[in-house]
Amino acid sequence: MVLPIVHYNDPVLRKKGARVTAFDAALARLATEMTASMHAAEGIGLAAQQVGRALQLCLADLRSVKKEFAWALDGARPPLELIMPLVLVNPAVTLLPSDETVYEEGCLSFPGIRGDVARPDAVRVTYQDLQGGPHVLLCSGMFARCLQHEADHLNGVLFIDRMAKKVRAGLDDDLKALAKATREKAPA
Repeated sequence: MVLPIVHYNDPVLRKKGARVTAFDAALARLATEMTASMHAAEGIGLAAQQVGRALQLCLADLRSVKKEFAWALDGARPPLELIMPLVLVNPAVTLLPSDETVYEEGCLSFPGIRGDVARPDAVRVTYQDLQGGPHVLLCSGMFARCLQHEADHLNGVLFIDRMAKKVRAGLDDDLKALAKATREKAPA
Protein backbone atom coordinates (compact mmCIF):
# COMPACT_ATOMS: atom_id res chain seq x y z
CA MET A 1 0.00 0.00 0.00
CA VAL A 2 1.33 3.42 -0.93
CA LEU A 3 1.08 5.88 1.94
CA PRO A 4 0.51 9.59 1.37
CA ILE A 5 3.62 11.71 1.90
CA VAL A 6 3.07 14.72 4.14
CA HIS A 7 4.28 18.11 2.96
CA TYR A 8 6.08 21.04 4.52
CA ASN A 9 4.29 22.71 7.40
CA ASP A 10 2.65 19.50 8.60
CA PRO A 11 3.55 19.44 12.33
CA VAL A 12 4.72 15.80 12.25
CA LEU A 13 7.75 16.85 10.19
CA ARG A 14 9.07 18.77 13.22
CA LYS A 15 8.57 15.93 15.71
CA LYS A 16 11.48 13.89 17.02
CA GLY A 17 10.74 10.24 16.39
CA ALA A 18 10.10 7.84 19.25
CA ARG A 19 12.61 5.02 19.64
CA VAL A 20 11.34 1.76 18.15
CA THR A 21 11.09 -1.01 20.75
CA ALA A 22 8.74 -3.50 19.06
CA PHE A 23 10.30 -5.40 16.16
CA ASP A 24 7.10 -7.00 14.97
CA ALA A 25 4.87 -7.53 11.95
CA ALA A 26 3.45 -4.00 12.24
CA LEU A 27 6.95 -2.51 11.93
CA ALA A 28 7.75 -4.73 8.93
CA ARG A 29 4.45 -3.73 7.29
CA LEU A 30 5.19 -0.03 7.84
CA ALA A 31 8.66 -0.45 6.29
CA THR A 32 7.16 -2.24 3.28
CA GLU A 33 4.54 0.48 2.83
CA MET A 34 7.17 3.21 3.20
CA THR A 35 9.31 1.50 0.55
CA ALA A 36 6.36 1.38 -1.86
CA SER A 37 5.64 5.04 -1.12
CA MET A 38 9.27 6.08 -1.70
CA HIS A 39 9.45 4.18 -4.98
CA ALA A 40 6.09 5.56 -6.17
CA ALA A 41 7.37 9.09 -5.51
CA GLU A 42 10.70 8.27 -7.22
CA GLY A 43 12.71 9.12 -4.10
CA ILE A 44 15.93 7.64 -2.74
CA GLY A 45 15.07 8.00 0.95
CA LEU A 46 12.08 8.34 3.25
CA ALA A 47 11.60 8.86 6.99
CA ALA A 48 8.60 7.76 9.05
CA GLN A 49 7.72 11.41 9.75
CA GLN A 50 7.13 11.86 6.03
CA VAL A 51 4.26 9.37 6.18
CA GLY A 52 2.84 10.87 9.35
CA ARG A 53 4.56 8.66 11.95
CA ALA A 54 7.03 10.13 14.45
CA LEU A 55 9.28 7.07 14.79
CA GLN A 56 13.02 6.41 14.53
CA LEU A 57 12.61 4.58 11.21
CA CYS A 58 13.90 5.53 7.79
CA LEU A 59 15.01 3.86 4.60
CA ALA A 60 17.16 4.45 1.57
CA ASP A 61 17.45 2.96 -1.89
CA LEU A 62 20.34 4.25 -3.97
CA ARG A 63 20.31 1.62 -6.71
CA SER A 64 19.06 4.23 -9.20
CA VAL A 65 21.83 6.80 -8.65
CA LYS A 66 25.36 6.96 -9.99
CA LYS A 67 27.58 4.80 -7.78
CA GLU A 68 29.97 7.61 -6.85
CA PHE A 69 30.06 6.60 -3.21
CA ALA A 70 31.63 3.97 -1.00
CA TRP A 71 30.13 1.79 1.72
CA ALA A 72 30.97 -0.95 4.14
CA LEU A 73 28.29 -2.79 6.10
CA ASP A 74 29.43 -4.66 9.19
CA GLY A 75 32.99 -4.69 7.84
CA ALA A 76 32.09 -6.09 4.40
CA ARG A 77 31.07 -4.54 1.08
CA PRO A 78 28.00 -6.45 -0.09
CA PRO A 79 26.51 -5.52 -3.48
CA LEU A 80 23.92 -2.73 -3.25
CA GLU A 81 21.36 -5.06 -4.80
CA LEU A 82 21.58 -7.24 -1.68
CA ILE A 83 21.14 -4.47 0.89
CA MET A 84 18.74 -2.08 -0.86
CA PRO A 85 16.22 -0.92 0.02
CA LEU A 86 18.00 -0.44 3.32
CA VAL A 87 15.74 -0.09 6.37
CA LEU A 88 17.32 1.65 9.36
CA VAL A 89 15.66 1.44 12.77
CA ASN A 90 16.89 3.70 15.60
CA PRO A 91 19.81 5.01 13.52
CA ALA A 92 22.58 7.10 15.06
CA VAL A 93 24.72 9.07 12.61
CA THR A 94 28.29 10.04 13.47
CA LEU A 95 29.99 12.51 11.14
CA LEU A 96 33.46 11.34 10.12
CA PRO A 97 36.41 13.59 9.31
CA SER A 98 35.91 14.43 5.64
CA ASP A 99 35.51 17.31 3.27
CA GLU A 100 32.24 19.17 3.45
CA THR A 101 30.57 19.27 0.06
CA VAL A 102 27.69 21.36 -1.23
CA TYR A 103 25.07 19.66 -3.39
CA GLU A 104 21.57 20.53 -4.44
CA GLU A 105 19.08 18.56 -2.34
CA GLY A 106 15.41 17.93 -2.69
CA CYS A 107 12.87 16.27 -0.43
CA LEU A 108 9.67 14.34 -1.08
CA SER A 109 7.95 16.55 1.53
CA PHE A 110 8.94 19.63 -0.52
CA PRO A 111 7.78 18.79 -4.06
CA GLY A 112 9.51 20.92 -6.67
CA ILE A 113 11.72 22.72 -4.13
CA ARG A 114 15.48 22.21 -4.25
CA GLY A 115 18.44 24.04 -2.77
CA ASP A 116 22.14 23.76 -1.98
CA VAL A 117 23.05 22.13 1.33
CA ALA A 118 26.56 21.64 2.74
CA ARG A 119 27.15 18.30 4.46
CA PRO A 120 30.16 16.23 5.49
CA ASP A 121 31.05 13.60 2.91
CA ALA A 122 31.42 10.57 5.21
CA VAL A 123 29.42 9.08 8.09
CA ARG A 124 29.24 6.10 10.40
CA VAL A 125 25.70 4.90 11.10
CA THR A 126 24.77 2.43 13.79
CA TYR A 127 21.25 1.06 13.47
CA GLN A 128 19.02 -1.96 13.91
CA ASP A 129 17.33 -3.98 11.20
CA LEU A 130 13.67 -5.00 11.22
CA GLN A 131 14.44 -7.94 13.54
CA GLY A 132 16.34 -5.71 15.98
CA GLY A 133 19.79 -6.90 14.91
CA PRO A 134 22.59 -4.32 15.27
CA HIS A 135 24.60 -3.04 12.28
CA VAL A 136 27.36 -0.57 11.50
CA LEU A 137 27.46 1.18 8.14
CA LEU A 138 30.29 3.38 6.89
CA CYS A 139 29.50 5.36 3.76
CA SER A 140 30.43 8.41 1.75
CA GLY A 141 29.16 10.59 -1.07
CA MET A 142 25.47 10.47 -1.98
CA PHE A 143 24.89 7.51 0.37
CA ALA A 144 26.17 9.56 3.33
CA ARG A 145 24.17 12.63 2.26
CA CYS A 146 20.97 10.62 1.93
CA LEU A 147 21.35 9.08 5.39
CA GLN A 148 22.14 12.46 6.98
CA HIS A 149 19.01 13.91 5.33
CA GLU A 150 16.80 11.06 6.57
CA ALA A 151 18.32 11.05 10.07
CA ASP A 152 17.62 14.78 10.25
CA HIS A 153 13.94 14.03 9.55
CA LEU A 154 13.91 11.60 12.48
CA ASN A 155 14.95 14.49 14.73
CA GLY A 156 12.53 17.07 13.31
CA VAL A 157 15.21 18.82 11.25
CA LEU A 158 14.46 19.67 7.62
CA PHE A 159 16.89 20.21 4.77
CA ILE A 160 15.85 23.86 4.55
CA ASP A 161 17.21 24.27 8.10
CA ARG A 162 20.66 23.25 6.79
CA MET A 163 20.69 25.78 3.94
CA ALA A 164 22.70 28.99 4.01
CA LYS A 165 20.44 31.98 4.73
CA LYS A 166 20.89 33.34 1.22
CA VAL A 167 19.87 30.02 -0.38
CA ARG A 168 16.87 29.67 1.95
CA ALA A 169 15.77 33.25 1.27
CA GLY A 170 15.60 32.47 -2.43
CA LEU A 171 13.03 29.75 -1.68
CA ASP A 172 10.79 31.80 0.65
CA ASP A 173 7.97 32.36 -1.86
CA ASP A 174 7.83 28.67 -2.80
CA LEU A 175 7.93 27.63 0.87
CA LYS A 176 5.12 30.01 1.79
CA ALA A 177 2.99 28.67 -1.08
CA LEU A 178 3.64 25.05 -0.04
CA ALA A 179 2.89 25.85 3.62
CA LYS A 180 -0.39 27.47 2.60
CA ALA A 181 -1.37 24.49 0.44
CA THR A 182 -0.57 22.13 3.34
CA ARG A 183 -2.73 24.20 5.72
CA GLU A 184 -5.63 24.19 3.25
CA LYS A 185 -5.48 20.37 2.91
CA ALA A 186 -5.33 19.80 6.68
CA PRO A 187 -8.48 18.38 8.27
CA ALA A 188 -10.42 20.99 10.19
